Amino acid sequence: MSSNILQLSGLTPLTPVPAGQKNPFLVALGERARALRSRRGMTRKAVSLAAGVSERHLANLEYGEGNASILVLLQVAGALHCTLAELLGDVTTSSPEWLMIRELLEHQDETALRRVRTAVGELLGTGAAQGGAQATPSPRVALVGLRGAGKTTLGQMLADDLGFPFVELSREIEKFAGCSVSEIQGLYGQNAYRRYERRALEEAIQIYPEAVIATPGGLVSDPATFNQLLGHCTTVWLQADAEDHMARVRAQGDLRPMAASKEAMEDLKGILAGRAAFYSKAQLKLNTSAQPLDATFLALRSLVRQALELPE
Repeated sequence: MSSNILQLSGLTPLTPVPAGQKNPFLVALGERARALRSRRGMTRKAVSLAAGVSERHLANLEYGEGNASILVLLQVAGALHCTLAELLGDVTTSSPEWLMIRELLEHQDETALRRVRTAVGELLGTGAAQGGAQATPSPRVALVGLRGAGKTTLGQMLADDLGFPFVELSREIEKFAGCSVSEIQGLYGQNAYRRYERRALEEAIQIYPEAVIATPGGLVSDPATFNQLLGHCTTVWLQADAEDHMARVRAQGDLRPMAASKEAMEDLKGILAGRAAFYSKAQLKLNTSAQPLDATFLALRSLVRQALELPE
């Protein structure tokens, strides 16, 4: 293992770990594995099955206990659809330019990093500007958030009010694939699903200059797709309490991604925690648990119309 990877966890190749204490590198590795799993909305059982690793072994990895072999880490990285470097926590040592950029950004706060990301997006033409008042707010309104936040219900109401087309991205993904979302993921895997998801978003952006778009909850797991969304849409994070998310999903008769889990609520809370930092990049936020549906819609309507500078 290279010294620069060890240095990310505060260790050097010769750093001794006192008896009875967990190795800080293994603890940090476990935290990353757990965070990646939550961000992708996968239970420990699902990762275990996809990686071909026992749940006990995976639990030991996530809690920094034991020393997983490089082959096990490769299997876990494959199940989480990330590179081994990302799992190890070192994706910025592949070239001198990466190292120099990392040095420039390493001690900057979130505000400075947001400005840098916006400037880089504009420089590269990826349209990643977001997170503040835009000179020309996009009339494409994208609703983000976990399943059960109200994206479909409120999105259709908002589209009707604005006179915009309503685009449910999950349905567009199914049109591209010719099968359901669950079949895409079951037959072809998460990576294929993310490709369809990006393609569906790209086409929606090209076709609709004005629209209300309800996005899949896991879209934020793909930074490239999320950057596209942030750069071409006025984004709204629909937040909800974990209990409301669970109740609404159950009312829909579908427990994805909490199916077959004995600890569904804990899994749900983990997913929310893993994705919150990404959802929070949206320009606007609205708590859909705070009041009844009609009042929530009026709050959303006002929020969006103000952002788009439309009469209320």
